[in-house]
Amino acid sequence: MPDDVRKSLAGLAAARGQSLQSYLLALVTDEARRSANLALLSRFGAREDGSRLSPAEIVEALDQARADRDTHLGEVLGDAR
Repeated sequence: MPDDVRKSLAGLAAARGQSLQSYLLALVTDEARRSANLALLSRFGAREDGSRLSPAEIVEALDQARADRDTHLGEVLGDAR
């Protein structure tokens, strides 16, 4: 590893209160976790089932379902909540 790179990484580790070895282990562990997450997302992205709604459409549907639930509860409980 080039000395300037090692010094830079050692500085980042020190700023986090870690040894260089601990800092590098955390970096490698995070990268492995992200890699596994990306593989999972890729696998699910290829599926034909599930929702094809946009995030905004999902939020709108959730908001509407919650409003409907609150209306129903208000009717059942007589707004005594």
